[in-house]
Amino acid sequence: MRAYELVFIVQPELDEAALQGVIEKVKGWITEAGGTINKIDLWGKRRLAYPIRKRHEGHYVLLEMQMPPTYSAELERNLRYFEPVMRFLIVNRA
Repeated sequence: MRAYELVFIVQPELDEAALQGVIEKVKGWITEAGGTINKIDLWGKRRLAYPIRKRHEGHYVLLEMQMPPTYSAELERNLRYFEPVMRFLIVNRA
């Protein structure tokens, strides 16, 4: 198991319940692969540095987690095709 940080930006139109649903879905992908979530930090709605899909704001979420290194490619694929997630970044905390 390796330690990772995942930061992702969710569409700003989503209400609090929908945002929690997106976070739960991402957490589910990680835990199904045998990973664990250490910390969830909601940064709130912030202005983007540049427009993404004609949006100027987004909900920022930080997850500190541990997961098998072989799962990072599949997690990236899942996030890339998950519509509410506008951008994401996975960083190895080694």
